[in-house]
Amino acid sequence: MADPATYRPAPGEIPDSPGVYRFRDEHGRVIYVGKAKSLRSRLNSYFQDVAGLHQRTQQMVTTAASVQWTVVGTEVEALALEYSWIKEFDPRFNVKYRDDKSYPYLAVTLADRFPRVQVMRGAKRAGTRYFGPYAHAWAIRETVDLLLRVFPVRTCSAGVFKRANQQGRPCLLGYIDKCSAPCVGRITQEDHADLARDFCDFMAGDTAKFTRRLTARMREAAAELDYEQAARLRDDIAALERATERNAVVLADGTDADIFALVGDELEAAVQVFHVRDGRIRGQRGWVVEKVEDVTDAELVEHLLQQVYGDEVLAGPGPGAAEVRESRAVPREVLVPVLPPDVPGVQAWLTGLRGSRVEVRVPQRGDKRELAETVRRNAEHALALHRTRRAGDLTTRSQALREIQEALDLPTAPLRIECYDVSHNQGTYQVASMVVFEDGMARKSEYRQFSIRGPEGEGARDDTAAMHEVITRRFRRYLAERAESGDMDLGQGMPDEDDDEGLRRSGPVDATTGRPQRFAYPPNLVVVDGGPPQVAAAAAALAELGIDDVALCGLAKRLEEVWVPGDEYPVILQRSSEGLYLLQRLRDEAHRFAITAHRKRRSKGMTVSALDSVPGLGPARSAALLKQFGSLKRLKAASVEEIMSVPGMGERTAAAVVAALGGGGGAGDVVAGPESAVASASPSPTVRA
Repeated sequence: MADPATYRPAPGEIPDSPGVYRFRDEHGRVIYVGKAKSLRSRLNSYFQDVAGLHQRTQQMVTTAASVQWTVVGTEVEALALEYSWIKEFDPRFNVKYRDDKSYPYLAVTLADRFPRVQVMRGAKRAGTRYFGPYAHAWAIRETVDLLLRVFPVRTCSAGVFKRANQQGRPCLLGYIDKCSAPCVGRITQEDHADLARDFCDFMAGDTAKFTRRLTARMREAAAELDYEQAARLRDDIAALERATERNAVVLADGTDADIFALVGDELEAAVQVFHVRDGRIRGQRGWVVEKVEDVTDAELVEHLLQQVYGDEVLAGPGPGAAEVRESRAVPREVLVPVLPPDVPGVQAWLTGLRGSRVEVRVPQRGDKRELAETVRRNAEHALALHRTRRAGDLTTRSQALREIQEALDLPTAPLRIECYDVSHNQGTYQVASMVVFEDGMARKSEYRQFSIRGPEGEGARDDTAAMHEVITRRFRRYLAERAESGDMDLGQGMPDEDDDEGLRRSGPVDATTGRPQRFAYPPNLVVVDGGPPQVAAAAAALAELGIDDVALCGLAKRLEEVWVPGDEYPVILQRSSEGLYLLQRLRDEAHRFAITAHRKRRSKGMTVSALDSVPGLGPARSAALLKQFGSLKRLKAASVEEIMSVPGMGERTAAAVVAALGGGGGAGDVVAGPESAVASASPSPTVRA
């Protein structure tokens, strides 16, 4: 543990201005991001007597090795920058709200040429308008099925759309009038876009407009004695009413509001939010957060609002951005259980996102207060359910890490474990994987793939040589990035005034992109898939690089034995051991990731076009040549002048094509790759991993 006095800024260095600060550990990894109205006052509070700090704050300042800051103009800028950095660097001591499950949204891809309505999960995309979230995907599909009668927007995938376009025949939805069939030209691009916008308006709560429009058309049809059309419009109105009735009215005044509730203790908290649009509950979300920093409920609410609405800042400009902004992601009212510390700053930030005034307040009476109480009860239930599920999970992971520590005689529990595996097909298309588990859980953003080169650039001679190469390359990068970080000032103070990137250019951060470098911090334990030969190869690679502070072991598949470098006999863990189960999960995940990378590389290398070797000839012009001449055989027989007749082909490129194909090599559009003879020896080659 570090003494905070060793990296405390000198008196007078810290400005008395609003800003954002970052604490970093000895490897340069960002471990905490915070903001302050006065950087001087806030940072000095961290360097008082350590014994007087909160336990979590003590752990943070003693883990850190440096602190830096960036001055901003206003508190609103500090709020936005703090969230941006938390999102980018994922600091371990910052509170992070994680969804207790992946909620489905109803999404309309307005940026597409022909917008599509679909169910989406995960990160939001620019140019797509979202509605929800919903508790169940089936609820979205039932609503969409009702609305397609009135708004027959495309719902098919890109593959189905392309196939229907090529065949000139729509899919089943087109035949039953639940799709306007833009794939076969039944509707123009502009009319289909208008249809998608009407669908979005209805989902956003503007329902009365469409009901009035259909009612007027129904009466006109009845007046003209067109009773069949009037009956269809009547059924359309009924479908809209059924879709609307699915969400009961909870606020009679047509309120647009997000209502938050927070329930927790000193260790963790559960948060629930109801999204109310036009007086109806349109969606619900929940989070459970571990309080890894010393924060009050008011500060938790501020972090929560950053989490929920901050993606609007990071989405940036893009196709359909204007439509996304109109989706009322930020409502007129944000009702919270307690006010955040800086209410004016938060309101100004949300107002900037919405484009009109946003009010943040605590509901005191009436229907909104009653609904807030309902949200609070949901949060209480979510926390109780989380504790029931989490108790065993936390205990199990802690037990697994402790068992591994004891079995391998490690000084501390291996909080970061990296596992490596090699996959190939009879020595070809060699690929290695690196998977990372932190605190016993997979951290997929840290996964890496390696293409095995070998001494001659044609791959390694065997698995042990491949493992030696992978470990060498990974830890050589670590040493290089650590040396680069060490050459820079990891200490105190402001960045140079001329340095626009400021903090981004110090520590294990890429100087070009400003993102953390890939291999700047080491694992506590390296696990290789294999027995003594693979372990010996990995140990030799670490020894050659002079690394002696990283533990190493191997897990052999046959008897699930754990091998340690230099030991004659393996370490045997009980079959029911949680430690062995965690190592098996690591090994299996590394195996899966390596197989996936190998298959991707093999499928890419199995078929290589002879035109790929022509300098200056890309995929578009290669396709144009094959389309013009029909086959590679005819293209080989063509002259420079005939090739120049293809749009986009100049004399130099045409001559290069003739020169490249002049040697011959057999007819056909596609030729086998250099390693395909091995792969094609068997119709179902065995993959080695």
